[in-house]
Amino acid sequence: MRLSLIIPCFNEEEVLNLFMDRTAPVIETIREKHGIDTEYIFINDGSTDGTLAILKQLHAEKPSVHYISFSRNFGKEAALYAGLEAADGDFTAMMDVDLQDPPEMLIQMADILVSGRADCAAARRMNRDGEPFLRSWFARRFYSLINRSGNPDLAEGVRDYRMMTKQVRDAVLSMCEYNRFSKGIFAWVGFRTEWIPYEHTDRAAGKSKWSFKDLTYYAIEGLVGYTVKPLEIAAWAGIVFFLLSMIGIVFIIVRKLIFGDPVAGWPSLVCIILFCSGVQLFCTGIIGQYLAKTYLEVKKRPVYIVAETDQAFRKM
Repeated sequence: MRLSLIIPCFNEEEVLNLFMDRTAPVIETIREKHGIDTEYIFINDGSTDGTLAILKQLHAEKPSVHYISFSRNFGKEAALYAGLEAADGDFTAMMDVDLQDPPEMLIQMADILVSGRADCAAARRMNRDGEPFLRSWFARRFYSLINRSGNPDLAEGVRDYRMMTKQVRDAVLSMCEYNRFSKGIFAWVGFRTEWIPYEHTDRAAGKSKWSFKDLTYYAIEGLVGYTVKPLEIAAWAGIVFFLLSMIGIVFIIVRKLIFGDPVAGWPSLVCIILFCSGVQLFCTGIIGQYLAKTYLEVKKRPVYIVAETDQAFRKM
């Protein structure tokens, strides 16, 4: 049996060798325990530092190390998809290179899949220690909102770090959409999944590539790509404001007929117009996001473009 280990990389020259040193004994344990050989599939997502050079060196030293280098930065979702397309092992795992995903968990994941208890073993972070309060608060609100969509629930703290059978990998690859949200895709395809809780760990080296702005954009991508609930919210907002306007009109007419009060107060009128216009623009923006995603899907552009890969790699 063989395990294909997918590792996306973007400007990770500081941590690559640390990653190999940490995972080597884990991979050896899996081989001795279950007779599973492992191939590394590094996805260089348009790095501008020495990441590609280090990957070439690792490949020269270890034939089990392969790399795929993109023509530019296409994002982590594209990197994961490229890795899944390239993998053909009996099991497939994907994890981050920064060692926030403890490699030792791969042994537990392999135990679960080999035993047949589940089709997918996935990591779930149980705390957010070390994260800024605002980021943690928005993360919890994101999971709360997306789990009200009516689609399969996403467990809070779920990571991309997981190991799966070939059947699960093929099911995920069958969803070849351009706008990808892997956490939602894994939840949607189903299969028996066993969650492995773990505590938050810091990066081994380097700095996170995810700013608050990037995470906010990723959350919007996830919401738009996974659920149509925002469209329903926009529709209900329109209904509510229509009813409020009708109530307001009736109130003004009745007050004029009974009390003879003039309709006065341009400042309040301006505030109401600005408020209603803001709601309209917000709802239009929601619709625009879905139209934009549809536009990108219709163009049928490739999810990623490969600039370079090692010659020994089967798929490229």
